Formats: sequence, C-alpha cells, structure tokens
Amino acid sequence: MLHAPTIAPSAERQVAARGALLLKRAVASPWVSYLESGRVALGVMEGDVMEHQLGVVDGPCWLEATSAVLNLPNVVDAVAETEVSLRRVPVAEFRRSLSAMSASAQTVLHDVAMAHRQQAELAVSRLAKDAEARCAEWLLRHAQTGDKGMMAVLLQQRKRSIAAQLGIAPETLSRVLRHLRERSLISGSGRILNLVDPGGLRSLAGV
Repeated sequence: MLHAPTIAPSAERQVAARGALLLKRAVASPWVSYLESGRVALGVMEGDVMEHQLGVVDGPCWLEATSAVLNLPNVVDAVAETEVSLRRVPVAEFRRSLSAMSASAQTVLHDVAMAHRQQAELAVSRLAKDAEARCAEWLLRHAQTGDKGMMAVLLQQRKRSIAAQLGIAPETLSRVLRHLRERSLISGSGRILNLVDPGGLRSLAGV
C-alpha cells in the first residue's frame, strides 16, 4: 500500500472547502492528490452540479491515482462533500516513485489500474452517453483493421451479452445498429460489422 509520506514527504498541503472541484473529467492533472481527511464525491458533472454520482471516498486514500499510474486524463469529476485536507504530489514525482518498485510489482499495479480504469470508463459512459454514443464507442474499441485497411468488428458474443455491457436492452442495441447502418456509419448484418466511417463513429462517441 502506498502512503503519502513514503511517496512525497514534502508534498504540498492544501485545504479545500465543501463544494470545491478537485478533479475535472477528461483533463490531465499536473499532480496526484492524497486525501488526508474529508469526503469526496466522484461522478459526472453537468455545469456546476454533480449530475451523476458514482460513489464517495473518505480519507485517508489516494484520489484517482489510477490515472496517474497509467499517465492518462482523469476519468471522473471529483467534488469535496466536506472540507477536505489534501497533499498534492507532482505526477512526474509520483511516477518516479513507482519506477523504484520491482518489475513484477509494477506489472501487477499497471494491470490492476487498467482493470479499474476500464470499469470506471464503462460506468461513466453509461451515465454520460446515450445508447448510440455507447454503441459507437464499443465498436471502435473492439474494431480490428483488415488487410485492405477496413476496420471491422467480429461479434464473438451474443447481442444480449453486448447489450448488457452497454447497459441497454437487446432490442435497443438492434435499433441502434440499424440506425448506424442507415446513416452509413457501419455495414454488414451478420457476425462481421464493417466500420464504414470511423471518423463519424468517433464524433458520435465523443472520443
């Protein structure tokens, strides 16, 4: 378990008032925050309001350290539910401290962080995106490029299973795929779906 004093004994201390925005979704923070005390809500903001809350964390704990481990932008918004006390560690310093770990420990940490990130992204996607956007994102994530440069998805799972992953009904998935075909974003009606317009799908997915 990583503790703030071990990672950065001279980390900057900060006190934030209730309602303060501590992390912004899809933005790469220059530091990693260790929550010494207080409660923080995690979720998806709409304007100044936490529209969709995924959960809360109570200090002491690291706040969204997964993004720093993977060197990626924050996956959620974070808002102080109470007054909180933080210690802020520069991301570069945080990542240097991880490099001192053994190679096997770094591999385990990376794999755990990646699994957590994927679950968090799926949860955020279900909250923040409509069915078409979720489906477009799923298609892009599972696409492979063929010999002729065409991106395609081989449906190795039943549609019911795919729909469950997306948090929608199987009937909704069928309707969405039909709409994507009608808009010439995809083609094919069997187990192989061709991504005719990957750029259009990215725009729809917001990625």
